Amino acid sequence: MISGAGIAGPALAYWLKAADFEPTLVERAPALRQGGYVIDVWGLGYDLAERMGLLGDINRVGYHMREMRIVDGGGRSVAGFGAAIFSELTAGRYVTLQRSDLSRLLFKRSQGQVESIFGDTIVALEEQADCVRVRFERERERRFDLVIGADGLHSRTRALAFGPQSRFEKHLGYAVAAFEARGYRPRDEDIYLMYGRPGRMLGRFTLRDDRTLFLFVFLSTREELPTTMDAQKALLDDLYRHDGWECCKILAELEQTESLYFDSVSQIRMQNWSHGRIALVGDAAFCVSLLAGQGSALAMISAYVLAGELAAADGQYQLAFRRYETLLRSYINAKQRGAERFAGAFAPKTEFGLRFRNLVVKAFALPGLARLAIGRDITDSLELPQYSWPLFSRRAID
Repeated sequence: MISGAGIAGPALAYWLKAADFEPTLVERAPALRQGGYVIDVWGLGYDLAERMGLLGDINRVGYHMREMRIVDGGGRSVAGFGAAIFSELTAGRYVTLQRSDLSRLLFKRSQGQVESIFGDTIVALEEQADCVRVRFERERERRFDLVIGADGLHSRTRALAFGPQSRFEKHLGYAVAAFEARGYRPRDEDIYLMYGRPGRMLGRFTLRDDRTLFLFVFLSTREELPTTMDAQKALLDDLYRHDGWECCKILAELEQTESLYFDSVSQIRMQNWSHGRIALVGDAAFCVSLLAGQGSALAMISAYVLAGELAAADGQYQLAFRRYETLLRSYINAKQRGAERFAGAFAPKTEFGLRFRNLVVKAFALPGLARLAIGRDITDSLELPQYSWPLFSRRAID
């Protein structure tokens, strides 16, 4: 059983099916989620999308950014860089798309071949010698050989099998909010705009169908975050209402929205990603934080490696879980360290920090400097293992 139909869950279901397993995908939402923030896919995530036959689709529904532009209170550009920097850092293999679009495309790759249960959630896990007994909120109790938590930063599976989130969460000192609006003006196609004051940032990105996505990043302790939408809107209004640029217009749009993403910027750090017959993938195991920009790609990578190791282990799931973690642990640790360094670039805490960040971004225009400055944090040092996928072999013979 795989808990979670975001990114890691559908990717894992696809590769497990290719390895001749029979995965069951369980998602607490009544359907695949819509909207949400945008993500960037490059490096190994892009390579895996290609292996899954998704490149055409993600380039069709995605966006190819022409520019990242930092503006001042009057809307004037003070720093930024163009598409040439993205090409330099990714060899042209780069696309931006909504997280929900990637989730939908991944889900469709195994739709009809994998049992999927929506609108239900796990309430208890009981590991036995030959299975895991799973009790659901609505479905009857069932038994599975293995249970994999792919249910994100706030993983229910992790809480049931490993303990409360507080044991594993490292808060990075920021919070994030995002929402969409229709008909917002102005529109700047394929340009990501950022406006900042000390300790907070507001970004704007144009989407298709006359939609615009807004992203807030601001300093916050985990304990300060409100839990109701009205209180969340009030906090954002208090933080941004006296700022320049388009803040007042965006806050007016925020007041009308009925869908607001709001969460802490956190990492998950665990000593082990498996326990008996239960394992974790993606953000549930090692969330690097939303601001790292690679969470979805890392979810796809971990799903591929876990499925491949289970296929290669010939039923020895303990060996597969150990190999999965051995292969990825140092790679993920490096990504988490890089994410900590990167988080502060979104919302520097001081006026000096803002100016320094802008100078660095301006300097990216010099050939090779972008790779020198941030190349180590976004370059993939991992080589994907090659596995045998019986389903693909049979299809090739047929």
